Amino acid sequence: MNAALSTLTEAQRLVAARVLAQESERRAHVVISLSGAHAYGFPSPDSDLDLKCVHLAPTSTLLGFPRVAAPAERLEVIDGVEIDYSSNELGGVLLGVLKGNGNYLERFLSGFAVSTGRGFDALVPLIRGALSRRVGRHYWGFGTQQREEWKKGGQRSAKKLLYVLRTTLTGTHLLLTGEVVTDVTTLLTRYGLDDAMELVEQKRRGEKADLPEALSEKWAGRVDALFAGLLAAEAKSVLPPEPENEAELEAALVALRM
Repeated sequence: MNAALSTLTEAQRLVAARVLAQESERRAHVVISLSGAHAYGFPSPDSDLDLKCVHLAPTSTLLGFPRVAAPAERLEVIDGVEIDYSSNELGGVLLGVLKGNGNYLERFLSGFAVSTGRGFDALVPLIRGALSRRVGRHYWGFGTQQREEWKKGGQRSAKKLLYVLRTTLTGTHLLLTGEVVTDVTTLLTRYGLDDAMELVEQKRRGEKADLPEALSEKWAGRVDALFAGLLAAEAKSVLPPEPENEAELEAALVALRM
C-alpha cells in the first residue's frame, strides 16, 4: 500500500479513491498529496481528509483570452468522511515555489504523495533546486496566523497549538537542512521538544480536543521561542537567498505544455 494511504482508515481510503477517480476525469493531476493532520503526524479518528493537488491544464485553454486560473475545490461529507479536495494549476504553483510558498512545496516534497502523474519525476529535482530562504517568510506568516487563531476565544485547542509547532518546525528544519518534513512527531525530538508529544496524544483523541488548562498555560510561554528559532534558522540557512534555477523551471513547464 502507498505509504501515504496507510495513514488513512479503510473508510477514508474508499472515499478518497472515489473522489480522486471523479476529479481525475476532470483534470490531469501532476501530484495528489495528503495534507492536514494525516501528514502532520496527529490524525484522530474524526480528522477530515485533506487532499492538496496540482494539475496541468490543457495547453489549448491557455492560448485564448487571459483568465485567472481558479483552484478546483470540493468540500463535502461522503459516507461519514469529510473530504477537502483542492487542486491548483501547475504554472501558478511553480511561480509560488519560486516565491517560497511552502504549501506548494509540500505537495511535491513532503513524501505524502497519494499518486503522481506526468511531469512529477522531472519536476521534483527542479523544485528542490528552487528552494531559497524565501520559505522563511511563508512559514513565519503561516505560523503567525495559526498562533493568532490559537489565542482566539476561550479554551485553546490542541490542534491549533500543534499547527503552530508544525509550521514553525517545518520551516526551521527546511531552512537549516533543505529538507521538507511535515510530520511534527519526527521534528519534536530533533529540536528538543519531546514533551510536546503530550499535545499529540491529546489531539489524537479527537479533532476538537481541548487542552487542559495546565497544558495551555505551559505552552503559552514557549511559543515565542519557536518563532525565534525560525528567525535564527533563516539567518544561518543552507539555502540561497533567492531561487537559482528559475529559467530551468520555466523551461520544464513549457516542455510539459508542449
